[in-house]
Amino acid sequence: MKRRFSREKTHPQLPLSAQRNASASDSINIDSSSVKVLSAMPLIFATCDLCDVHKADASGNFRVLPPVFRDFGGVRVFAGPVVTVKCFEDNSLVKAMVDSSGQGRVLVVDGGASLRRALLGGNLGAAAAKNGWAGVVIDGCVRDVAELATHQVGIRALASMPLPTEKRQEGQQEVAVQLQGVWVRPGDWLYADADGMVVCAHALHS
Repeated sequence: MKRRFSREKTHPQLPLSAQRNASASDSINIDSSSVKVLSAMPLIFATCDLCDVHKADASGNFRVLPPVFRDFGGVRVFAGPVVTVKCFEDNSLVKAMVDSSGQGRVLVVDGGASLRRALLGGNLGAAAAKNGWAGVVIDGCVRDVAELATHQVGIRALASMPLPTEKRQEGQQEVAVQLQGVWVRPGDWLYADADGMVVCAHALHS
C-alpha cells in the first residue's frame, strides 16, 4: 500500500521526550542566524516515499546515504536541519556540540569512518537527548550501546567500539562533509527511519 504524508499535533524537529510538552504555538531557533521553524504540525514521513518522489533528481540536491549505518538510539525515526562536525579520533567538537542547545537539529559527524575509537558514548548521548538534538549521525563508532538505547534521541553510526577518543581539541564544524562518499552540508535536511537515511538541500515538507 502506498504511504502518504500526514501530520499530527507533535513536533517533528524535537526528540520524543520533548514532544509531549511542546505546544502547537511554539517556535524554535534552528541556527545561529535566528531562522525560526514554526512547529505547527509535525511531519510524518517515509524515506521510501521520499525516494519514490525524488528518484529522478539529477541536481544533486537529494541524496541517499549508504545502508551501512546501525541504529543505536532510543528514537528510531527522526529528521531535522543538519549541523556538521569533521574530526578524526578526537570527539572534542562532538562533545561541545551535544552540550549546546540542539533545537531539533541533527548533528552529522564525519569521523573518517574510523573503527578504532568511539566518538560518542553514554554521557554524550544523554547530553544530546537532554539538550534537544533530534539525532546524531556518525561516520565512525559509538560505545556504551546499552545506555545509548535508553536515550530519547536518534543515533546512527557504523559500529560499536569500547575505546574512547583522545581529546586534542582538533576538528572543524559547519563545513561540508562526506559520509561514505555522500556529501552532507550544513543546513541540509536529514530524514531517518527504519529503511535508511536521505538528505536534501531543502526541507521536504511545507
